[in-house]
Amino acid sequence: MTHENATLTWKNYLELCKPKVVALIIFTAIVGMLLAVDGLPPLDLLIYGTLGIGLAASSAAAINHYIDRKADAEMARTENRPLPKGELSGKNVISFALALGTLSMLILVFLVNPLTALLTFLSLIGYAIIYTVYLKRMTPQNIVIGGAAGAAPPLLGWCAITGEVHPYALLLFLIVFVWTPPHFWALAIARREEYAKVKIPMLPVTHGVEFTRLQILLYTILLFIVTLLPYLTGMSGLIYLFTAVPLGLGFLYFAVLMMNRKDNKTAMKTFGFSIIYLMVIFAALLIDHYIPLTF
Repeated sequence: MTHENATLTWKNYLELCKPKVVALIIFTAIVGMLLAVDGLPPLDLLIYGTLGIGLAASSAAAINHYIDRKADAEMARTENRPLPKGELSGKNVISFALALGTLSMLILVFLVNPLTALLTFLSLIGYAIIYTVYLKRMTPQNIVIGGAAGAAPPLLGWCAITGEVHPYALLLFLIVFVWTPPHFWALAIARREEYAKVKIPMLPVTHGVEFTRLQILLYTILLFIVTLLPYLTGMSGLIYLFTAVPLGLGFLYFAVLMMNRKDNKTAMKTFGFSIIYLMVIFAALLIDHYIPLTF
């Protein structure tokens, strides 16, 4: 194998892991770990927990690539993925996914704790199988129901450190769970023709763009309320509150903008803002945890 081919193969396997998505998953999981204790968590649990959760997410992403390979080949957004382009075989991808998943479970069971391993396994199956194989093609509420798997990482991170499912960990889960539909439906609006082409019943395909825009607005209002709960329950303080409120108003601005501007460009801007929104919300939780602001 030439150096050029080796580099191409390495890049293909990395692409299977959806590194941008997994990076956000790992970030929210690490925030969950750090919020679980007053000081710093044990370094070994932090490292092994992050590694195990990251490998599981990468495994789920690779399985998603395999299952969606035919649809990916017909969509402009995904036609250049390794499987549609023929740069990796289905056998390569499944073997890679199983290796990552197995390594993830071994790390979590033996070096973290069995509860985190179990919950991580359930979220892996939830995304890679239940969502990708069934929900995605069965119902326009696919992203709402399937969003539970994507919302798990901060809960998994918390559990990796404490070995328990704490109410605050469930609150972190709830924030990501409610964030997921307006985040993804904005993208689905911009890519609705591609989803229709491959017969995936995303909400804008089955119920129309206007209805989807209304749902985005309603979920964004709900998200604004949910993100006040860390402050109202005493989990976080004023730094978090002073960040969450303007961020929430910013998301609402984009949701209202989508109601008035009917173009895909606005939908993609909303999608882009939603990613920044989640990162900053979790960063604010973390900063507030270590540097509380009091008057």
